[in-house]
Amino acid sequence: MDLFNLSLSYSKMILKDTVLDAHLFHFSNPLFFFRRCPSYIEPQNLTHVSEFFLTGLSDDLELQPLLFGLFLSIYLVTVLGNLLIILAVSSDPHLHTPMYFFLSNLSLADIGFTSTTIPKMIVDIQTQSRVISYMGCLTQMSFLILFGCMDGMLLTAMAYDRFVAICHPLHYSVIMNPRLCGFLVLLSFFVSLLDSQLHNLIVLQLTCFKDMKISNFFCDPSQLLNLACSDTFTNNIIMYFVGAISGFLPISGIFFSYYKIVSSILRVPSIGGKYKAFSTCGSHLSVVCLFYGTAIGVYLGSALLPSPRKDMVASVVYTVVTPMLNPFIYSLRNRDIKSALWRFLRRTG
Repeated sequence: MDLFNLSLSYSKMILKDTVLDAHLFHFSNPLFFFRRCPSYIEPQNLTHVSEFFLTGLSDDLELQPLLFGLFLSIYLVTVLGNLLIILAVSSDPHLHTPMYFFLSNLSLADIGFTSTTIPKMIVDIQTQSRVISYMGCLTQMSFLILFGCMDGMLLTAMAYDRFVAICHPLHYSVIMNPRLCGFLVLLSFFVSLLDSQLHNLIVLQLTCFKDMKISNFFCDPSQLLNLACSDTFTNNIIMYFVGAISGFLPISGIFFSYYKIVSSILRVPSIGGKYKAFSTCGSHLSVVCLFYGTAIGVYLGSALLPSPRKDMVASVVYTVVTPMLNPFIYSLRNRDIKSALWRFLRRTG
């Protein structure tokens, strides 16, 4: 009997040490709190989160060289095409007008927008590592929202420019003076910066995560909210409210501008006059539909019908394809840009 009690006491002691070691291991692991999110553990500071894991576009090793070459080519074409637009506008005095001033700033924002995601993805494919640090994730998210929102604000300024040019042609030079154009660009930047920092502040309020895996090739703020294990209802309301303001107001401005433009064009008696008036808006309208169509699809789709694969495809369109197509849309449909590019290339050649 004494031998049995001694054996039982020894077993309890071993079990107690084992449980203690397990607790010490878990609590010494900084990611333990964010993997499990148990209800009995107090929320921890986000400085404990060291990194996130991006799922990328594909896990197929045979596709990695193809994806590397494809996205490297897209990035080089995007940067080169937008740089040519900026150089053509800045070097040709005939293009020193409000419309092309906004276009050159849009090209600059597109370069920043695409440089936020594609280089990181290319490096991840080459190194076979999809890990991104916590600070790197917040930085990427901030710049992505900054340049993405600035794209939308500049497209709104360009719509207003077309509205003044078509509906008030006699007062165009007075209304669209250099001071107003500079103010609109600065306003676009500061509104975009505010939107970016508000999203950043919301993410910083998160205290724990269910998982470290982000189902995209970049740090998507909506994905980070979905990974939060705490109640993010208030944060979701704030984020979608901010997104609605930064998206709804520009779209409303663009819609109102084109409503006035179409009403003015319909009053033009000749078909040739109608075509000439509307042809100046064709490139801008194409870019607006492409950019806002995919962006709204991702933003609302992630909230209403979550589908990581569909969200990722739409994300590729508006973060990769749209910035690449903008220079082609404007250069192929605009004689002034084509002429300026040819003159610039002849001088440099």
